[in-house]
Amino acid sequence: MKRVKTTILAATLAMILAGCITHESGNVYSKHEAGREQTVRMATVDSVRPVKLEGSQSGLGAAAGGAVGGIGGSQVGHGAGSSVAAVLGGVAGGVAGNVLENKATEKNALEITVKLDSGEMRAIVQEADLQFTPGQRVRLLSSGGVTRVTP
Repeated sequence: MKRVKTTILAATLAMILAGCITHESGNVYSKHEAGREQTVRMATVDSVRPVKLEGSQSGLGAAAGGAVGGIGGSQVGHGAGSSVAAVLGGVAGGVAGNVLENKATEKNALEITVKLDSGEMRAIVQEADLQFTPGQRVRLLSSGGVTRVTP
């Protein structure tokens, strides 16, 4: 029964982390962005560099990890020893859950430097779901402070 509880908590943690994923993509729009007018500027890709988008730290990973670690730790020893193990397990689980959330939501991205037709240079970071090469003509789509690069 104890292993079942731990398994259920671990599965819950995975579902929570999946819900934390956001999009900084050239291809994915939120439903709130649909129907909004965007400014379009033409540019030429100057350079492309692979980067990482930091994962989220909403606290849900730490909370779920702490719960799993606390329950697992409480299964060690008896009496006061069990309580100490539960606290230590909860702290260790919280730290591990926070790291897990951050790594699970980290994304590959591109820093795309472009030269606008006006001669100005811009750099935009977005998820690596589209490929770009230097010299390629692209569109910069801007709305509400967010700019995307699209072919």
